[in-house]
Amino acid sequence: MAREIQFCLLYRDMWQSSGKYVPRVDQLVRVAQPIIDMGCFTRVETNGGGFEQINLLFGENPNKAVRDWTQPFNDAGIQTQMLERGLNGIRMNPVPADVRRLMFQVKKKQGTDIARSFDGLNDYRNLENSIKFANEAGMISQAALSVTYSKVHTVDYYIELADKLISLGAKEICIKDMAGIGRPVSLGKIVQGIKAAHPDVPVQYHGHSGPGFSVASILEVARAGADIIDVAMEPLSWGTGHADLLTVKEMLKDAVFKVPEVNMQAYMQVRALTQEFIDDFLGEYINSRNRLMNSLLIGPGLPGGMMGSLMADLENNLKSLNKWMQKNNKPQITQDELLIKLFEEVEHIWPMMGYPPLVTPYSQYVKNVALMNVMNMMKGKERWAMIDDNTWDMLLGRVGKLPGPLAPELVELAKAQGREFYEGAPQDLYPDRLPEIKQEMQELGWDFGQDDEELMEFAMHKEQYMAYKSGKAKENFEADLQKRRAAKKAAAQPAATTPAAMPTMPKVLQVEVGGERYTVKVSYGDSNGVADSQAAEEKAPPQVASSSDNGYAEIIAPIEGNFMLTKDSSEKPLAVGDTVNKGDVIGYIEAMKVYNAITADKAGTVADICVANGDHIDEDDVIVKLK
Repeated sequence: MAREIQFCLLYRDMWQSSGKYVPRVDQLVRVAQPIIDMGCFTRVETNGGGFEQINLLFGENPNKAVRDWTQPFNDAGIQTQMLERGLNGIRMNPVPADVRRLMFQVKKKQGTDIARSFDGLNDYRNLENSIKFANEAGMISQAALSVTYSKVHTVDYYIELADKLISLGAKEICIKDMAGIGRPVSLGKIVQGIKAAHPDVPVQYHGHSGPGFSVASILEVARAGADIIDVAMEPLSWGTGHADLLTVKEMLKDAVFKVPEVNMQAYMQVRALTQEFIDDFLGEYINSRNRLMNSLLIGPGLPGGMMGSLMADLENNLKSLNKWMQKNNKPQITQDELLIKLFEEVEHIWPMMGYPPLVTPYSQYVKNVALMNVMNMMKGKERWAMIDDNTWDMLLGRVGKLPGPLAPELVELAKAQGREFYEGAPQDLYPDRLPEIKQEMQELGWDFGQDDEELMEFAMHKEQYMAYKSGKAKENFEADLQKRRAAKKAAAQPAATTPAAMPTMPKVLQVEVGGERYTVKVSYGDSNGVADSQAAEEKAPPQVASSSDNGYAEIIAPIEGNFMLTKDSSEKPLAVGDTVNKGDVIGYIEAMKVYNAITADKAGTVADICVANGDHIDEDDVIVKLK
């Protein structure tokens, strides 16, 4: 008798592996019934991961989105599935245990059935509470193995990890091949080993298609005993996303597995609606490169879930870097050149940083350090010149145990900066804070919401939640969207005819061809002449931000991103009149999914805070003036 294989549709991850945003709640509700009508899914991934923050970023209440989006599947008997990050819950940094417990209670009441919990370091201590809290809330606790490929991540390593997680109470195991670089035969051996020891524990496989292994991997894990396969569908399958439902179905059917049939009329309806959402606004945040598979990803092992945001970040970083290069009379580089330099640097530093599995948030940490290294070395600075606090927490053991040893030069750098290594249980460093958070919310006059869901959101994503409540998030999103649409429209306009009497002055143009942006110098008439104004602009010295003409000392932004006065509700924000010592943290720049601490390079009294909390700032912008 043929063994049955079930399918889970990754409708959340499809979007986040392709671009920055997910559909609005009204769009999600529209597509729910056609997904149900397809008749082939026992599970749908509805929320979790970055879903909450993304809703807040474009000014939508994520709690309403989760409730309205999961309800149709609940009614149809299709299980809903979320992704959570263990110690980090559904944010990028550690969460107090009482807030984590509240999250599971809220998510179950909102209609989420399955909690897929992973730890980016595969430290079982960080998943113990996730398993416990999910079971307490009445959810199905699914513990994930974060799969990567290195000399320390062996088949036996993963089988032993699964044993430990099941002993802690996990009801299911997920093989989370987040970068798609797990080798098919090895993945099959992992599943086979788990099933040999735990034949009744369901195993679900999640693999990204980017490097090209995923279809072979799906066949191997199915033959080894996997029960459920995560799939995507057009127009968001393949690329940095996941293998396509139709391909996987036909392959497994040919391999004599029992698989569900697909209602193709409903399939085409879901496909059309998804394309409609792309055309509405989501396509403005999907880089065309993310729709392509790329075997270059085998080397750096960067995950598909991160590539969507990476390409968007890279555009900003490239602009900032080339601005600096132009100021300093150095040749500008293309996005391709920056991408390859980044990939090479990730490969170089990953072993030095202890082989953390490249999954959120640790993939971002390694990638961010690699990108900072590349940009700083291109500016003549040394490697490791900028490591954010979140990354230091990982390196020091404050968020879990690294799979491999740190390079001696990083150990020495930590000692030189007075940083201490930690070997205790990570959760102990992040004590309960819910009573304080409740008090803060009450002082703001805000309601805790149905089933304390607004309290959970505020506790989990304070800064983003406040920007949502104030309307600033929606305002910023709409302004950014209009800017992108205007740039796209301008790029599509035919070039105007140049009048014969136009001065013979060369100009620098930004031209977009096939999704690629190029810097082109165009001269009219006398091509040997360079306008004084342009020459002055190109040869202008780099901005010096140690002081200003009015006698105030200035602290400038070292990178581009969103400025935040605090990253946690326990911190006191900087205020005018405060005394600042050299080395003090004066705020944070949220860039590439991490908070980069900005420290004062001089001492003084705060005379002015030049940017508002949540403002987008560029590299070299003045943040604070001191007197």
